[in-house]
Amino acid sequence: MTGKTLTRMDLSEAVFREVGISRNECAQLVESVLTLMSDALVAGETVKISSFGTFSVRDKTSRMGRNPKTGEEVPISPRRVLSFRPSHLMKDRVAAGNKG
Repeated sequence: MTGKTLTRMDLSEAVFREVGISRNECAQLVESVLTLMSDALVAGETVKISSFGTFSVRDKTSRMGRNPKTGEEVPISPRRVLSFRPSHLMKDRVAAGNKG
């Protein structure tokens, strides 16, 4: 799994295999969950999935840049960075998976 990006399609397929509802309903379900999480993160909330880990958005420091039209130096909005802190249970599971 090193270097692999987990996509919405991957998540939808996993839900489809586990739950057995239609692929379209699985895709809608995954999209709804991701939208709810994103909205909560943008609102400054921390999203915690019990026994799994915590997602949060942190602001990076603002930067200075130049307005391309005027050449004037202006502040650039700080980047918002999503970070994930896995719980001990998740760390143990990943460590056990890496051993075998």
